Amino acid sequence: MAANFWTSSHFNHLLDPEEVDVVHQQDKDKGITLEEFKLIKMHMANYILKLAQHVKVRQRVVATAVTYMRRVYTRKSMTEYDPRLVAPTCLYLASKAEESTVQARLIVFYIKKLSSDERYRYEIKDILEMEMKILEALNYYLVVFHPYRTLSQLLQDAGMNDIACMYIASVYRAKDITTWFEELRVDMNVVKNISMEILDFYENKMTADERISTAFSKLARKP
Repeated sequence: MAANFWTSSHFNHLLDPEEVDVVHQQDKDKGITLEEFKLIKMHMANYILKLAQHVKVRQRVVATAVTYMRRVYTRKSMTEYDPRLVAPTCLYLASKAEESTVQARLIVFYIKKLSSDERYRYEIKDILEMEMKILEALNYYLVVFHPYRTLSQLLQDAGMNDIACMYIASVYRAKDITTWFEELRVDMNVVKNISMEILDFYENKMTADERISTAFSKLARKP
């Protein structure tokens, strides 16, 4: 897997929104509208999630599988690539790409368990054959970057900022919440440093005009 998003195949193959939801001519000939095209993709994404819950794979595998499916339909029609087979195959392929491999027979077992509709009931050989077709449709680019790590870091930073604000409020209101902070197991030195930055921001904001004028007046003085 590439370590840098900006040099990855994922970045190099990004599409504009208007390029993603385009109904292929073969599907149009079948009477598929844009709304139906979107609806099918949404339905199959939910199907991937349900299937993934049964085979017990991580959310990251689900996200990768959905990404593969959406990529496929920017290049291939649903007429050529039946979504009811593409969806579970993308889950199978994603499980391997994300090093959480699920056996094809297990996916087929739960496909049959989830739906009695014959149009969903594919066999192992169908999954394996479609896997090759999907790989070709994806040009063998399997790298997918997800925002989970970045998002967790942002949430963690936001959480520390919130804790710092609560610390400021507790000091301002003379409330002792030391025990609560201990239960959170946060580094109080970090909390206090963030608190000081927040207080500095508000102080600078309130006195900005006056301080800027003073600073400029110093620049105006002749040596």
